[in-house]
Formats: sequence, structure tokens, C-alpha cells
Amino acid sequence: MSGARIVREYGKQGPLVLVLHGGPGAPGGVAGLCERLAETFRVLEPFQRSSGKAPLTVERHVADLHALALCCQQPRPALVGHSWGAMLALAYAAAHPDSAGPLALLGCGTFDPESRARLRARGEERIDENLRSRLERLEREVADPDERLARFGELLLPVYSHDLVASPACERPDVRAHHETWNDMLRLQQAGVYPAALSAYRGPVLMLHGAQDPHPGAMIRDSLAPFLPQLEYREWPACGHYPWLERACGEEVIAFLRAWLLEHRPR
Repeated sequence: MSGARIVREYGKQGPLVLVLHGGPGAPGGVAGLCERLAETFRVLEPFQRSSGKAPLTVERHVADLHALALCCQQPRPALVGHSWGAMLALAYAAAHPDSAGPLALLGCGTFDPESRARLRARGEERIDENLRSRLERLEREVADPDERLARFGELLLPVYSHDLVASPACERPDVRAHHETWNDMLRLQQAGVYPAALSAYRGPVLMLHGAQDPHPGAMIRDSLAPFLPQLEYREWPACGHYPWLERACGEEVIAFLRAWLLEHRPR
């Protein structure tokens, strides 16, 4: 059904944590992160709204997340977001600053053209001719756009990561949801809404990033800092876009994130 929502639950005890997948339109990719956090927390993994009759917007995703938070009957749940999901966590906190608990951003996406240009350049540097040829063949060989996006992500996984112990367990992507949502975020950035609106949130914010992630962590941090002066930043050297799956630092990332969430849980 268009717009149908799936919420997977992990763990039964502890403070509530909502874990938001990236993409946009790439559900399931944070399942491994949810499983590890569930050792300490009650974790919910909402699959974000799929494409339908009306184009998707950031506002729609924020409203869906707020409806879920209200149903949880636990005030100010923590939000852990990966990539686009980190951006959604920030957008939610900006719209509902009194409802959002602590925010943890893993591999956060970009909020300005300069960071996006650096992301593209770093990605291009890592794509050799063989990989470029395989990516170009996808346009001819895979007709279904959702399947093509899935295959595209699989091929680019080594570009975005360092040394993974496993691949993210993503479900089938939704290419329309991806483009509609991301285009609306770009529109809002161009209109000056983001990142300025983030100053409405005064709670704790943690940004975890891998130095090998093409997303330029320090640039993204610096673009957010004027509006989120409370932002804490931690970077790991042998780490890419999926920190909890990296062989060299995955356990340390999980331990650090778990301790930070417990320290900043709403009282």
C-alpha cells in the first residue's frame, strides 16, 4: 500500500531509541545497528513513508516521525539517524524541539553546496575505470529503477566504506521516494530553511563520522556548528559511512554511542 508504515521493534527494556535509516528511500539498512543497541535500549526502527500519489516532503516525514513518537508513551525519545536519517532527526528536532531527546548522527548528510561538492569529488577519486564501466552498464542492463538503485548501492559500497565485517541489510529501495524527498530537502536548503531552523533545538547532539567516508565530516560539522553550538564531534580514522559495521572500530563506535545515549537520556 502506498505510504504504508513498518516499524520493527528490538529489545523490551531501557530508554527508548528511534533509529532512522538513510537513503532516502533505503529502508532496513540500520538493522544491525538496532540489534546492537537493543542490548541496552528499547529500539524502534521505522521504515519511512514510501512513494505514492502525493510527492514526499521533509515535512511529511517529520509528521510521520512525530506521530510515532506520540504513540510511544515515553517522552523525548532519543533519535539515532544514519546518513539521510541523521538529517531527518535534525529536521524533526527543529520542528518539535520539546519532543526530541538526544540526537546521535552517524555519517550525517550534507547541508550546503560546498560539502556536496566535496562529497562528489571524494567519490570520484575512488571510482576506477572498471567500476565506472560497471556503473554505466547498469543503465542499460537493469530496467527496473528500484532494482537499479539497489545494484548501484551494492557496487558503490567499497567507495563509501573502509573494511566492513558485513554489508548493510537493506530492503528494496524506493527510487521515487529517494528523489522526491531529497529534492525537497535541497529546496529547503536553497530557501534558507536549513540549517538555520536547527537553532530551535537546544538538546544534546553527537556526530559520529568515519574519516574514510566520502561525506566530509568536518565540513558538515562546521556547517551545523553555528546553529548547534552544543554539537559534539567524534571521528574514527579507519572508518567509512557505516561506522557500526567497520572491522577496526565497530565495537568502539557502539560502546561510545551506547554510553553517550545513557549519559544524556531524559531524566
